[in-house]
Amino acid sequence: MKHLITSILLISLTITGVSAQKYITKTGHILFFSSTPMEDIEAHNRQVNAALDAETGELVFRVLMKSFQFEKALMQEHFNENFVESNKFPNSSFKGKITNIKDVDFTKNGTYEVNIEGDLTIKDATKRINEKGTLEVNGDKVRGLSTFSVLVSDYNIKVPNTVANNIAKSIRVDVDINLEKSAK
Repeated sequence: MKHLITSILLISLTITGVSAQKYITKTGHILFFSSTPMEDIEAHNRQVNAALDAETGELVFRVLMKSFQFEKALMQEHFNENFVESNKFPNSSFKGKITNIKDVDFTKNGTYEVNIEGDLTIKDATKRINEKGTLEVNGDKVRGLSTFSVLVSDYNIKVPNTVANNIAKSIRVDVDINLEKSAK
């Protein structure tokens, strides 16, 4: 709980602008999916902190790695201990912006295509990403959706030879966040 509160405070401090519309969540959802001829691996994380500044387009995420849930306990153990080293690197993060935020009318319900760019950090590696997404505005709520792929090798994730055929080199990431207008 202490980490969650700290994360929310950090997100709030990261986004600037006193009069800007801010949207936040602490229950976003990230799914990742690895598919190989040997095995499909899927994990869900429903404790994703995210914040969006509707004026500037600034977008930040913080994800507690140990919150990813796998179908098999052994997969979850290997993920945390061997692949992402959750004790050493407990969080992944994204800090960037929606580059076409002016195309989104937060006063009008609708679906808006957005361009997202920024720095994705997993473990001790940070890579610049440019992806597409969708914002669905509905009153004081905004749903953000995006699907993209990350290369395991870009983030210093070492896959032992014994399971190399079970884990895809490129992992699909689905982001689904329901943001609500912040009271401040």
